[in-house]
Amino acid sequence: MAYSVLVAYATKRGSTREVAEAVGATLRERGFQVEVEPARKVKDGGRYDAVVVGGALYRGRWHRDARRLLKRRRKEFASKPVAVFGMGPRRSEEIAFDRAGQQLQHALAKMPEFEPLSIGVFGGVDKDKHVDVRDWNAIRVWTEEVGAQFRSADTTTVAQRSTQ
Repeated sequence: MAYSVLVAYATKRGSTREVAEAVGATLRERGFQVEVEPARKVKDGGRYDAVVVGGALYRGRWHRDARRLLKRRRKEFASKPVAVFGMGPRRSEEIAFDRAGQQLQHALAKMPEFEPLSIGVFGGVDKDKHVDVRDWNAIRVWTEEVGAQFRSADTTTVAQRSTQ
C-alpha cells in the first residue's frame, strides 16, 4: 500500500494553492499517494499517513483555515508526521523571511501538541503589484526533504511497532 499524504492549504488569492499543488506533485514523483485540498474542506485527517499544511501569512498571522485545521484535527494528526509551510514575504530580503518565520512559529506555539518535522517559509505573491517571490526550486528541495523525513518517520514507527 502506498504511503498516503494529505497536502492541505489555506489561501486567500490562490498562490498558496499553487505551491500546495507543486508540493503534491513532488511527493507523487517520490512515490507517495497524495491528495491536495483546501484546509477548510478536510473532513477526515485520520486516513492519511502524513500531513502537510500550508497557509498564507497575512498581517502577521498564519491563515485562519490552516490554524483551524490543525486545531480541529489535532487528535488525528498528533500521531502522524506533520510538516507546515507559510507563504508570506513579498520581498526577497532575508529580514522579510525572518519575520515571516517568526510569525509562523508564533502561530504554531499556540498549538503545542504539534511538533512539525519541518517548517518552510516561502515567498509570496502580490498580483496587484506584479510581485512573485516564490522560489520554486527551494519549494521543491524542501518538499524532497519532507518526503525523506516522512519515509524515515514511517520506518521508525514500523520499527517501534515490531518491538512492542
